[in-house]
Amino acid sequence: MRKLLSALLLFTFAVAVSAQDKPKPEKKPIESFTESGKAGPDFTFQGEYTGEGPGEQKVGAQVIADGDGAFTIKGFRGGLPGDGWDGEADKVKVFKGKLEDGKVTFGDDDHKAIIAAGKISVSVGDRTFELKKATRKSSTEGMKAPEGAIVMFDGKNLDAWTKADGKTPASWTVRDDGVMQVKGGGDILSKQKFSGPFTLHVEFMLPFMPRARGQGRANSGVYLQNRYELQVLDSFGLKGLNNEAGGFYQEHDPKVNMCYPPLQWQTYDIDFTPAKFENGKKTVNARATVKHNGVLVQDNVEFKKGPTPGGVGEDESAQGIRLQDHGNPMMFRNIWAAEKK
Repeated sequence: MRKLLSALLLFTFAVAVSAQDKPKPEKKPIESFTESGKAGPDFTFQGEYTGEGPGEQKVGAQVIADGDGAFTIKGFRGGLPGDGWDGEADKVKVFKGKLEDGKVTFGDDDHKAIIAAGKISVSVGDRTFELKKATRKSSTEGMKAPEGAIVMFDGKNLDAWTKADGKTPASWTVRDDGVMQVKGGGDILSKQKFSGPFTLHVEFMLPFMPRARGQGRANSGVYLQNRYELQVLDSFGLKGLNNEAGGFYQEHDPKVNMCYPPLQWQTYDIDFTPAKFENGKKTVNARATVKHNGVLVQDNVEFKKGPTPGGVGEDESAQGIRLQDHGNPMMFRNIWAAEKK
């Protein structure tokens, strides 16, 4: 019996030592790509696909890269979000796919599908159909500033901006192609301040970060009057929550998730009305309406909780537009505001 116990103890010790000596798998770095030509093979499969399914029913699909050849695929009966799908969860199916031999395969007992050469070939029983890759473009992309508008970025310089901590000049950069890009150094704040209602147009592009997740995946924000954050995030294919694109952080979910895939230009068009005060006391809450890529995602929502986290306190003071640096190489262009009378 003693010999058996000794043998068991020695075996347990040997296993423990072996486990300690076994090297841990190397954690791959989270890469950020700002150019499609350098984004790798997964990028060519990620995106949106449209077509007609059985019975000539409109069908859409979103293919989301999860890194290292893994994909999540969401299929929508009725069309893509903002283009046919009615928001009903039972009209969405989610699959997992893997890139092998130059194609991505996925499916279940009822669906078999292959992504290759810019299309998804689907088999449902003895029926087949195809979805072709589509690159949507916002109806307000490239919108010119109206006469009398305040142009905060037109691709030339950062003269209209300062560091949010009050130091100058702004620490971001303007690329040769006229795109403003985050280069670290913290948030930037417009020198122009707003005390009354205004409309704001912002165009942005998300970097491709397939190994990142959640709030670490192309995170930024647009603060209205430096108080209320309209979230910027790679939310392509996600649920559509208040901490995702089109949401007011921790206050209002977007009506629909209109986030395009990374490395496509996207737009925010915002109508904002600030809070009102009498004798230093707030009498009316601030409100905002937002179109994301031309689709209504916030409909005259009210900021009942006051500023979102990270925003300055509410009072009658005029405040600027803040763009957030969250450590990711975000890209912006064509930013302007028009004050309302």
